[in-house]
Amino acid sequence: QVQLVESGGGLVQIGGSLRLSCAASGSTLDYSIIGWFRQAPGKEREGVSSIRVSDGITSYADSVKGRFTVSRDNSKNTVYLQMNGLKPEDTAVDYCAASSGTYYWHLVFEYEYWGQGTQVTVSS
Repeated sequence: QVQLVESGGGLVQIGGSLRLSCAASGSTLDYSIIGWFRQAPGKEREGVSSIRVSDGITSYADSVKGRFTVSRDNSKNTVYLQMNGLKPEDTAVDYCAASSGTYYWHLVFEYEYWGQGTQVTVSS
């Protein structure tokens, strides 16, 4: 079992920044990829970014490329999502998730473990 806890969400103005954290505990050898997803009201959960914890290989959705950066600190079993240039359409509940391995990083069903989510709100 893997437990994931997100933190760092909040209210920010347009163009502002937030850094989300995803702390993993439990059977940390059971996953190789950490993904970030978000779900806006009335919309499906969508993949934002992912990182392969062994070598730091990253992936991003087109909507966040150039604005978001995912990174990891393996000594702390923690993955970060630095979000810059935030827009109102980034408003959502953000989740981190762990996968034992997948090529399709953006698909929800490829992930076995999920955190509880953290709210990100971008206002004008």
